[in-house]
Amino acid sequence: MPQYKTYFNWSTGKDSALALHYLLQDERFSIECLLTSINAHHNRVSMHGLRTELLNKQLKAIGIINEQLLLPEQTDNQTYENLMRSKVQDLKNKGFTHSGFGDIFLEDLKKYREQQLQAFAIQCAFPLWKRNTKELMHEFIDSGFKAVVVCVNATLLDKSFAGKVIDEDFINDLPLGIDPCGENGEFHTFCFYAPYYKKEVAFTKGETILREYNNNGTKSSFWFCDLLPVN
Repeated sequence: MPQYKTYFNWSTGKDSALALHYLLQDERFSIECLLTSINAHHNRVSMHGLRTELLNKQLKAIGIINEQLLLPEQTDNQTYENLMRSKVQDLKNKGFTHSGFGDIFLEDLKKYREQQLQAFAIQCAFPLWKRNTKELMHEFIDSGFKAVVVCVNATLLDKSFAGKVIDEDFINDLPLGIDPCGENGEFHTFCFYAPYYKKEVAFTKGETILREYNNNGTKSSFWFCDLLPVN
């Protein structure tokens, strides 16, 4: 059976890690590239605030080549879409026909991804789609994956959650109304070990910083736990 040449949208977090795990075991897909969005000004992974040094160590442990979407410090939707289209066209020219995502239940986001890639005749794969998020978290832990929280929405979670390792206590400590996987953007993680890693990615925890944003009048704030690579 022919395999689909596939790139996976890699955020460095737990949902990406688990979704990639499923696709690597699916004989229909040949995962040949991980695509990561980078804030080029700060040299960190977009949304997660993870240093690219740790991304590179993570990628080395996985052993799949990486393409990066380099974004300016402040990115509006139009700029993002233009840059993404250019990157997708490049991947299309390299023979990629499918794209993988770690989305779970956000219908609008899934539809947006499918519509954007339809113009390039690239099919989408969502291996975690409609899975129960609490069950996914238990599966993540029981299967030997390891992750640490690097970013939390300060309006939904307090500072203490930043830097926490994902375990049963973390799940139990989440306030009522917070999705166990953080699918609504409540928190983001760094997956420092998965069963397909060659080795665990070593790091130490730095300081936790509050950053505030104003996007067209909409204010938001996030706690970021700065992870430092260990050589």
